[in-house]
Amino acid sequence: MGETAGREHGIVTRSAEYIGSFPVDDSCLDDQIQQLHSQLKSLKNCKSKRTVSLKFSVKGVKVYDEDEKTLLMAHAMCRISLSTARPSDAQFGFVSHNPGNSDAQLYCHLFRARHARAAQFLNLLLCRCFQLCFLEKHPEEAHDECSGNKPTLTPSLLNQGFPLSVSALVSFRRAPTQGLLPGAKVFSQKSMEQASSPEEGPTSSPTLVRKMAIRTKELRSGAYRSFTCTPLKQRHLQDKLSAPQEKEQASANAWMSRAPSLAETEEALAHAVWCWAGVSSNCSSSLLADDVLGSFLLCPHPQKPNRGALTIRFPSGLVTLSIKNSKGKFRLEKCHFEFESLAALIEHYTEFSEELECFLSCARVNHSYDWEEMVKKSSGLPQDNKKGTFKNKSWV
Repeated sequence: MGETAGREHGIVTRSAEYIGSFPVDDSCLDDQIQQLHSQLKSLKNCKSKRTVSLKFSVKGVKVYDEDEKTLLMAHAMCRISLSTARPSDAQFGFVSHNPGNSDAQLYCHLFRARHARAAQFLNLLLCRCFQLCFLEKHPEEAHDECSGNKPTLTPSLLNQGFPLSVSALVSFRRAPTQGLLPGAKVFSQKSMEQASSPEEGPTSSPTLVRKMAIRTKELRSGAYRSFTCTPLKQRHLQDKLSAPQEKEQASANAWMSRAPSLAETEEALAHAVWCWAGVSSNCSSSLLADDVLGSFLLCPHPQKPNRGALTIRFPSGLVTLSIKNSKGKFRLEKCHFEFESLAALIEHYTEFSEELECFLSCARVNHSYDWEEMVKKSSGLPQDNKKGTFKNKSWV
């Protein structure tokens, strides 16, 4: 079995060995996960049936033969309830309703990868597809990194590209009789009205204002020049004013370039799944409460934004533990073991609970799974537009 991969139109292809499919009891989510992993453990020495190609996309999962010519299985994303893996035995599986079945029976489709990391990668791929499918159905829950109040700049001639010399002229022109300049003469109201008479034409143009000021001698020649800013300082100020707008545009372009998608590398894919990349923090925390026991979210610490944290679904509820980084070593709050990387830390606690209430789980629920629709289709009941949801106590 090779690890060939293809990428076209948002589809990622991976090869694996198909072990088989078995029914899964319709029970509490936590009980179902325990039953599922016990079954996977009992099948770790089972011989594979055939080598297949798995095609992952936001629309669902398709299973082809090794030559990718014959379609063996096709599962729409809304029919897949969860994804799981046992990296220690190189196993990967997902639970779904079989297409075309009139009953509501769930089946686990089990595959074996070439090694532990390949099995974990298959699981991460499907978990990321769950998240992207959720974002497609609920765009209002997307996290916009460019959101926030835009910097407001006070309108001025400088902001519109006019030089400081013109700005200085206009500021002098608005109050020529208030004695603000040393030696400035006080002119009569009549001369002022003549100077600003409509017959002279509009005075909004900086050039006309300058010429009129010099012609009527209300300003000395040369007074229109900015005596506080050299051309070099003018350019510096213009660059300083335009910098926030350029920074905002660059941030928007960067966000567009990294729009949520199936990541290219295993490291980037894992980080996207762990962080629920693209989903708002409030929404991801809410979804975590309805996920499997031991599922987690990598996020900034709520009280210490500069420090990372793991929010974990324990039997007691959601618990946030800060991640301490000392001299390049990572350690969970209230834990004693240090690790070279976050990936090593998470991998360790998926195998050993140590000081934690339970193991971290690599299994994830598909929050776009439409259980209500499946039940109503099989029972012939009228459908509504409510979103299907998972309940930790029961799926029904």
